[in-house]
Amino acid sequence: MLPRGASSMPPPPNPAPYFPPARVTLPSGLEILRTFSGAVIFLEILFGTIVWILVASTRVPLPLLQGWVMFVAVTAWFLSIVFLSVFLFGYANRIALNWNQADFIFHGATFVFYFGAFLLQAATTSLHHFPRKFNSTAQERILTGHEYNISIAASV
Repeated sequence: MLPRGASSMPPPPNPAPYFPPARVTLPSGLEILRTFSGAVIFLEILFGTIVWILVASTRVPLPLLQGWVMFVAVTAWFLSIVFLSVFLFGYANRIALNWNQADFIFHGATFVFYFGAFLLQAATTSLHHFPRKFNSTAQERILTGHEYNISIAASV
């Protein structure tokens, strides 16, 4: 017979052996550029720079839409450089963080923001045939032919 208040079930096992601490599986130094993640970060920096230059080279006819595109391009560019620097200089080994999960979240968030920026840039590009001022008799369009081509390139 069991003493009063005791149960017949054994205590639960210690969960510590089942959940090992997070470790970095992404390499540090220049080896990060040979991984898929490093290549994606490098491409984010490259294409972010191109979008930044292309949008900045237009007259920015719709500041609200293209302002967000510029914000996303510049912010993602800067954060990509910081994220790549963490691995290049070996800080990933000093910071106790699940870097695989952080890498996944970073690329996922960057994708979502760049996709939103793409939609806004494409919306701006699609309005190129509308006049700049609706009350004016001049038929100046929102985007000139050259700016239209630049906006298409920035959208892509």
